[in-house]
Amino acid sequence: MEYYANEGKNVEIQLNGNTYLRHAIKTRFIKQGESYINIFKEYVSPIYEKGDIISSSEKIIALCQNQIVKREDIKIGFWAKILSKFASHPDTGVGVGETIKMQYAIDTVGLLKVIFASIASAITKLFGKKGVFYEIVGQEVSGLDGFYDHVWKEYKDIGIKLPKNPHKVCNEIRETLGISCMIVDANDLGQEILGYSNDITLSKEELKQLIKDNPSGQGKELTPLILIRKKNI
Repeated sequence: MEYYANEGKNVEIQLNGNTYLRHAIKTRFIKQGESYINIFKEYVSPIYEKGDIISSSEKIIALCQNQIVKREDIKIGFWAKILSKFASHPDTGVGVGETIKMQYAIDTVGLLKVIFASIASAITKLFGKKGVFYEIVGQEVSGLDGFYDHVWKEYKDIGIKLPKNPHKVCNEIRETLGISCMIVDANDLGQEILGYSNDITLSKEELKQLIKDNPSGQGKELTPLILIRKKNI
């Protein structure tokens, strides 16, 4: 099989003295309400071999599960407008510096917790520590994607939440198609393993090391699935 890597990424990566090959699988644009079983069957089954691990973007699983929130359903209030002004404003527009995402945080975990997180974040930044806001408000807030059209215009007016029961989804894919897989929330800044099928023996930290350079990319690559195969020497 000819392995494909996105621009700036490598096919090979080292883990525990072994070499693993990563193949970025090109797909169509995955839309809301599709079947992740059918997606894996179409794109993964023809090239999958026993012992492989598939790394799946959390976004396509969430879209399949209709885990979205619409812009029209979020009513932006006074506190979201105020607090978002003091948050970081990355060029990607993915954080609570976007007013609508601050409002989502308030709706999700409550105003008092968001205010506390904002104060704690402001204080700890003075000492060079970042990310405290998201540590306090939790993964459901930090994992919200969408509400920006820098890459895909389709995501301008929807927010994509984290998938439901990622561990269960992975086991369903394994039981239905015989494909070992993990679901990841990854970008060029960091990676999190949300769930993986029970047959995988590597630890979460080891799995994270296999995708530490975010081989899927975060632009218009259309490679939400990464096939990972241990290289035979």
